[in-house]
Amino acid sequence: MNRFPGKRMRMRGIMILCLMMLLLSACAVNTPGSRQQAAKPDPGMQIEQKAEVPPPDQKNPAKSALPVHEAEPEKSPASEAAIQPVAQEKQAADKKDADKQQPPAIAKKRNLPKGLVYLDEAIPSAQFDIRYYGDYNFIGKRIDGYNAPFAIMSAEAANALKAVGKDLAAQGYLLKIFDAYRPQKAVNYFASWSKDTKDVKMKKIFYPDVEKKDLFNGYLAKKSGHSRGSTVDLTIVNAKTGKEIDMGSGFDFLGPVSTHGTKKITAAQTHNRNVLKNAMIKGGFEPYSKEWWHYTLKKEPYPKKYFDFDVE
Repeated sequence: MNRFPGKRMRMRGIMILCLMMLLLSACAVNTPGSRQQAAKPDPGMQIEQKAEVPPPDQKNPAKSALPVHEAEPEKSPASEAAIQPVAQEKQAADKKDADKQQPPAIAKKRNLPKGLVYLDEAIPSAQFDIRYYGDYNFIGKRIDGYNAPFAIMSAEAANALKAVGKDLAAQGYLLKIFDAYRPQKAVNYFASWSKDTKDVKMKKIFYPDVEKKDLFNGYLAKKSGHSRGSTVDLTIVNAKTGKEIDMGSGFDFLGPVSTHGTKKITAAQTHNRNVLKNAMIKGGFEPYSKEWWHYTLKKEPYPKKYFDFDVE
């Protein structure tokens, strides 16, 4: 028999009430609105997590377009100092390669006999193409006695030629020298070469219409006026362009077309030859009938002297 029936009933009621409150609280936590509120990020946290984007560079849009990790590094003074020696070494190497491609300058030995001079010093405005120093000539190789590409003449001939140059400059021309003084050993070399009938490698270029054995009939000689120091082989060039004037045939083309007065060239080519011829005659030089480029000073200082020193 229960001695306290009312008290037990109140205790049960309190327990049931507590259980109901707990259930209601759990239901309130799991409602959709409460879940959304819980998932909403805290504004303060959002500010901390957001990456800061720098403003675009107005002066250099290309730089501002780069991602942060691809930004161009600034060159420090130390890095620039390290680059300078490398650039200097490259410049030195390039200059060395350029020097290899260009032939070294040849110094004059200046041991000329008294009374002879270098033409490039007497006539600085003239052009020079000393053919017998190279291999583009009627023999096809460098000629004995030509150790340097210089033109040498007697002082008297050089002064007369300088006056010719001034006369032609007034007409718009400059002198171009192919040969001047010629050592006797070079003349001897021509004579020796002429005896080798098999050596005709330059015939098509320089003497196609003349047999090699006949070259001494008017073109070559065992004694040459060149060796006396007052004979010159030359042409004229346009002063503005530097190009040779058309003479109808080239220097050392050994054949009838190279004679003065030939009918094998045009009127314009004849006129060009006469421009040179008239200026040379006016300057005291005498032409050679078979070679339009060949002139000798009439009053040469060494008419019987044949020099044999090397061109150097």
